[in-house]
Amino acid sequence: MRECISIHVGQAGVQIGNACWELYCLEHGIQPDGQMPTGPSIGGGDDSFNTFFNETGAGKHVPRAVFVDLEPTVIDEVRAGTYRQLFHPEQLISGKEDAANNYARGHYTIGKEIIDPVLDRIRKLFQTNLVPYPRIHFPLATYAPVISAEKAYHEQLTVAEITNACFEPANQMVKCDPRHGKYMACCLLYRGDVVPKDVNAAIATIKTKRTIQFVDWCPTGFKVGINYQPPTVVPGGDLAKVQRAVCMLSNTTAIAEAWARLDHKFDLMYAKRAFVHWYVGEGMEEGEIHYTFLENVIIP
Repeated sequence: MRECISIHVGQAGVQIGNACWELYCLEHGIQPDGQMPTGPSIGGGDDSFNTFFNETGAGKHVPRAVFVDLEPTVIDEVRAGTYRQLFHPEQLISGKEDAANNYARGHYTIGKEIIDPVLDRIRKLFQTNLVPYPRIHFPLATYAPVISAEKAYHEQLTVAEITNACFEPANQMVKCDPRHGKYMACCLLYRGDVVPKDVNAAIATIKTKRTIQFVDWCPTGFKVGINYQPPTVVPGGDLAKVQRAVCMLSNTTAIAEAWARLDHKFDLMYAKRAFVHWYVGEGMEEGEIHYTFLENVIIP
């Protein structure tokens, strides 16, 4: 049994996580209170939900997840939302005040107050479910097709078309041009009406394109997974329902563009010592700010 534990941190992480678990429940037929109705079409002997949900003795399905934020406002929305009965109270961990966009305040002061209960809760979730996985520092996420519900196509995109779309800048979650870098590894997860033959043909075509470069010092592996359940969409959402979709995680040198932009913005602000007094006031030394930036972002 392969189990996945999700850790949602900060306002963006908590809000994205809340939306994700709503989608997971819709996909597996789990109600907002954690119960799964029995029937031929819902919960009919399929235990794939155990990857993301833990089933209690009372038959309730609890997400394998932890929500963490330094201030309670966003997590309180989860506590009072439609899916409030889905989560265990110990999974929703919040402090009393946020870091006010101050790294030193979050790293040295109030962050240390909350780290112990967070790690303790994560250890309880992990138990013995440690699965080794190759370390990828900065995976680039891509999803296709992204089709608006208002502008849904009449025809469905083929496996080759959605695979090609994964290598286009418009479908990436980080703004960078993969044509300016080289790929080291790619992991593709397909959903819906997809067969291995079409996937192999699509990948073979990708490898022949001159605009998509791969490193020459190691074999570029394509790890592929296929889930035959079609993608589920949230009712009333912005995305159109499609027969097939693909999500790609890739390790590419093109991600350096994103860090170069961040480095440039940091240098502009640090040259004027903008906001430095806020960090010094929380215990950091002025020279430590630049060193910490290099350590955590540029050379992890």
